[in-house]
Amino acid sequence: MKIDAHQHFWQPARGDYDWMPRDVPVLNRAYAPDDLAQALAAHEIGGTVLVQAAATVHETEYMLGLADASPMIRGVVGWIDFEDPAHLSHLRRFAKHPKFLGVRPMIQDIADDDWMLREDVQWAYAALIDLDLTFDALGFPQHIPNFRRLLRKWPDLRVVFDHCLKPQISEAQQGRNSFSVWAAGITALAQETGGCCKLSGLVTEASEDVGIEDLRPFARHVLDSFGPDRVMWGSDWPVCRLRCEYGDWFDMAQALTAHLPTADQAQIFGGTAARFYRLG
Repeated sequence: MKIDAHQHFWQPARGDYDWMPRDVPVLNRAYAPDDLAQALAAHEIGGTVLVQAAATVHETEYMLGLADASPMIRGVVGWIDFEDPAHLSHLRRFAKHPKFLGVRPMIQDIADDDWMLREDVQWAYAALIDLDLTFDALGFPQHIPNFRRLLRKWPDLRVVFDHCLKPQISEAQQGRNSFSVWAAGITALAQETGGCCKLSGLVTEASEDVGIEDLRPFARHVLDSFGPDRVMWGSDWPVCRLRCEYGDWFDMAQALTAHLPTADQAQIFGGTAARFYRLG
């Protein structure tokens, strides 16, 4: 089964998508399962992982409600407040839901790059391990050293690095060397941790005239570093619509992995996500 390991649904009228720009209509509109169903069918994708886009437990409850009503949603990655130990009760409650997979703190939006290492948030990592839940690591290249420190402290944490940790592809397109530091960090994460990496989000880190050759060195480095059994494809839809439609990114991802054996491609487009998230 093909699995989209990273997509979103949202309803801006709920009022908790603080990051969402009001003047970008492609984002600032409602997205629901019916809006994605045709694209999934066209590309024979049998299920998705729905990932949080708001820093509230209310959105997690909203997503679990969508998952209850939508067989296409195989699992939900939600949110809790790592700064509030009382949210352990929410985590335990969510963990009882058969489609709840884990959480994603919105680290990329936190001003303090060292936030993930603060002593007052460490209880949450311990709780994820105790409850056998996953951790989606959302950050930028500057967060890589701290993710390495974090996972040395919590080696049993089941972690996946979202969006290849957002390499600055647009800078590379302009001739600035943004590749080497990011690439060294990705290599270190792959070698030092048991984490997986999502082949997602690359198109939105590039400029509007993105082409497949702009993405190839970044995708190739992730594949070479982690190996197909630790890489999972995700659409990051509808965010990907800032650059291209669902099918365009899917086709590019297939072209970027076409050099691999069929069995390895099957891991990237379904097997790794099913195993990591235990989708059954």
